[in-house]
Amino acid sequence: MATLVRWDPVREVAAMHNELSRLMNGLFEGNGRATQSWVPTLDVWETEDAVVYAFDIPGVSEDAISVEVEDGALTVSATRAQTSEIDRERFHRLERRHGTFARTVGLPQGVTAEQITAAYDAGVLQITVPKPEQAKPKKIEIQVGGSTQPTTIEGTTS
Repeated sequence: MATLVRWDPVREVAAMHNELSRLMNGLFEGNGRATQSWVPTLDVWETEDAVVYAFDIPGVSEDAISVEVEDGALTVSATRAQTSEIDRERFHRLERRHGTFARTVGLPQGVTAEQITAAYDAGVLQITVPKPEQAKPKKIEIQVGGSTQPTTIEGTTS
């Protein structure tokens, strides 16, 4: 019995993208490099009073993670070491990446480094950046002459 499946072009493009990514990553494996570059996945979401960044970096110890803020940018870097010496003739597949990564994301304008907090639990680094208070416009009263009493100047159009 045949099963009908509706064709979804978006799903097909996403599947092709995944396969091409795997292919391109596989081209550089086994070329004698001691370390392989990797970029962890990142989720960003917004709450009422903060922007939250969550990096998936399993297998990385806390002391191998660096979080820095400079010129309105947040940079997270870490090093994941290869767990043991590998006998390449006995391994069938090596997909877990190791090495050093650095990822930089922009911060909301007006944030200071002292306001940012970071927590690392179960392989997820979560960085919370409080939203800065929005500047409110201030009305400036105009003083006329040497008078200390503010006055309002009205005009007419001709």
